[in-house]
Amino acid sequence: MRVDEFLSEHRIPFERISHDPVFTSNDLAQNLHISGKEVAKAVLLRSFKGYFLAVLPASCKVDLGLMSQEVGDEQVAMASEDEMEQLFPDCDRGAIPPFGSLYRLPTLVDEALAADDRIVFEAQCHDQAIRMKFRDFDAMEHPRHGHFTCHN
Repeated sequence: MRVDEFLSEHRIPFERISHDPVFTSNDLAQNLHISGKEVAKAVLLRSFKGYFLAVLPASCKVDLGLMSQEVGDEQVAMASEDEMEQLFPDCDRGAIPPFGSLYRLPTLVDEALAADDRIVFEAQCHDQAIRMKFRDFDAMEHPRHGHFTCHN
């Protein structure tokens, strides 16, 4: 299901933003002239327990040591691009939205992202983004909150 359809079905207000094609969250922030702290980057991780989605500001990166502590599993690692393509077949490579629930995956969000009123994220492709209130994302997704990032 498309993220914009998902949000519309649930009557969640959002703004669709067309932009030049970009391939990283930081490039998205630069293209839209916003802080990387406002861009929600979704990172697919795997552990002994299975796959899960980490959502964090584009200006940060996942600290695998902190994430291992957060989920109670020493085997946390970044998923490969092939794994991403298998789990997110309706997304352009690297354009994963922050809604793990759409793909039957648990979602963790870093508290650093929760500090912003609004978030922006890739809309399953490299030339469309969505802007919405963080509290609406939180209410829809019900992610687990934690601290698992370090700054780039």
